[in-house]
Amino acid sequence: MIVSILIPIFDEVRTVRELLEKVIGVEIDAEKEIIVVESGSTDGTREIVEEFEKGGKIRVVYQDRPRGKGNALKTALGAATGDIIIVQDADLEYDVKDYPRLLAPIIAGETDFVLGSRHLGREDWQFRSFIDDQFYARVINVGGKFFTTLFNIIYGVSLTDPATMYKVFRRSCMEGIDWKCNYFDLDWEIVAKLIRKGFVPIEVAVSYASRSTAEGKKIRFWRDGTTVFLAILRFRWFD
Repeated sequence: MIVSILIPIFDEVRTVRELLEKVIGVEIDAEKEIIVVESGSTDGTREIVEEFEKGGKIRVVYQDRPRGKGNALKTALGAATGDIIIVQDADLEYDVKDYPRLLAPIIAGETDFVLGSRHLGREDWQFRSFIDDQFYARVINVGGKFFTTLFNIIYGVSLTDPATMYKVFRRSCMEGIDWKCNYFDLDWEIVAKLIRKGFVPIEVAVSYASRSTAEGKKIRFWRDGTTVFLAILRFRWFD
């Protein structure tokens, strides 16, 4: 069995080396295929990625300019050859030590689709906490709660965290799907379209340590909130 770990990267010089070392070093009960899509970083990230590529532990697709996280992830999805897909961001908000628990239900044949929930196991649903901007963290938390509730209502599911980065599924699940989104709305498109194909995910609790915009977080409430809202509605009845 081969697990394809897909990592879209843009301007993550502070975290990319540590993240790649952790992904390469994590032990799972399968062969790993690590695919990085580097989107024209100008802060030194690309040079670090090139170092790892020369070591032969990762495959890299180089883009000439940033086209959005979703676009980079679509490129990685098209390049993947493994039996199971794991989506991995280039920051350190999530812990790669959760891989075995995320993969276990799929390997055991219990499901074809797993989400790593940042909500499960927490008493407080406001899981984002920014050291330098607690107000903005609350705004993002409320927005996430709204979108999750809306998604559950119109898709007829009871998920706690459809926006999670940790999406794990059999590559065969996405056969026949044409991915449309180029930004953070692809996170929602993936869940929406797999559910519409009949793959309702199991959620597994994962570790999460949020970072603020000052620390490199790229999501923006109004810009990305608008595209997410439209994607949730669009992919319920169209595409």
